[in-house]
Amino acid sequence: MFILSGSPSTTFFRPRVSSSSLSSSSSSSSSSSSLSSSSRLCLVSVRSSARKSSACPCLFYSLKVSAMAELVKDTESSLSPIQNAQRRETNHSRTFLNTTTEEELLSAIRKETEAGRLPSNVAWGMEELYQNYKNAILQSGNPKADEIVLSNMTAVLDRVFLDIEDPFVFSPYHKAMREPFDYYMFGQNYIRPLVDFRNSYVGNISVFKDIEEKLQQGHNIFLISNHQTEADPAVIALLLETTNSYLSENMTYIAGDRVVTDPLCKPFSMGRNLICVYSKKHMNDVPELTEMKRKANTRSLKEMALLLRGGSQIVWIAPSGGRDRPDPVTGEWYPAPFDASSLDNLRRLAEHSAAPGHIYPLALLCHNIMPPPLQVEKEIGEKRMISFHGTGLSVAPEITFSDISASCQNPEEARETYTQALYKIVTEQYNVLKSAIHCKQGLKASTPNVSLSQPWN
Repeated sequence: MFILSGSPSTTFFRPRVSSSSLSSSSSSSSSSSSLSSSSRLCLVSVRSSARKSSACPCLFYSLKVSAMAELVKDTESSLSPIQNAQRRETNHSRTFLNTTTEEELLSAIRKETEAGRLPSNVAWGMEELYQNYKNAILQSGNPKADEIVLSNMTAVLDRVFLDIEDPFVFSPYHKAMREPFDYYMFGQNYIRPLVDFRNSYVGNISVFKDIEEKLQQGHNIFLISNHQTEADPAVIALLLETTNSYLSENMTYIAGDRVVTDPLCKPFSMGRNLICVYSKKHMNDVPELTEMKRKANTRSLKEMALLLRGGSQIVWIAPSGGRDRPDPVTGEWYPAPFDASSLDNLRRLAEHSAAPGHIYPLALLCHNIMPPPLQVEKEIGEKRMISFHGTGLSVAPEITFSDISASCQNPEEARETYTQALYKIVTEQYNVLKSAIHCKQGLKASTPNVSLSQPWN
């Protein structure tokens, strides 16, 4: 049974012990410029200069450059992360938390904009997000839709405004923030009412159990996945929370740079464990930053190497370097092709770690909830369409490089063969999920290789 939060403003503020700490020791890594990743998860702060500015393209260009540069800086502070978070909360206004109706909430956006404390483009995005989220929740038919919308959107707008007042800077390795504000549960409760659990499925739940057992033995796990939406981490966690809550809360996501200046996304990323890298797809978007991005990627891979040396890590990565998109002619969705060099870098990193590493193909279907733009965009600030829909997640047994590449004649052929093998298995699982959800076959869509279930029932 899934319980919707009726009061995020109080639910998320609670003392708690953080998820199990991640051990680390010294290590090194090869250049990471070729490591692709999810292109919509990692975020860096919008600088405070935006507070009294209007929506000007030149402003956002300067913000983007500034925010990207922050990623490679060594931030020094006398405060611990918890102390710094407490400081932000103490100094934060309660403009949105004090609202009790939709009218008051929307009025607060306009009030802060007129006062120069909220950039007009961010204010426009807030209002658009509110209306789209409201329409999606109403679509679900939930009898408490109005209460859910007001409660969750109050929390979202409060977190966005906090980041405008006091921008948060992500480190190359970001640990999910669970106190004094629980950003993880904040994200879960926001996405939860968008998931139609009656029409959602998990494939091969027994394999997830096997993954948890390996983690308990100190092994590292790598989930090679397609990537569909900004909500992917929350969807994965929601579909596993009743059976594999440890995986839900401890997964680390390789996160790209496309929303480094998007204040509407940052609060959700703050609740996830992230290794922040720059995607190959956008490495040369701003030529003068290309070298900085390469250095940042090298540093991020070193951070990941430290984590892996400690063992018991589960890492999610999308080697396509971005989100899936529909075929421009047929409109059909399918997993984007994997980048062989990115996957090979990850495999080598896993092999050179002190702890044993295992690679599993993971398929994810959730694009209806928050589909990306039809084309890859360079500019920040996309329109977010939101809907209530079924979702799916499936994992296949471990795929070893030695088994797949045994008959290959050279390293290049081995690399390509392994990449295609993983991609094929992800696509096969994706098609089963598609039959279950979009073709309305439900559990009958199961195959000998993909056993579907609804573990929350």
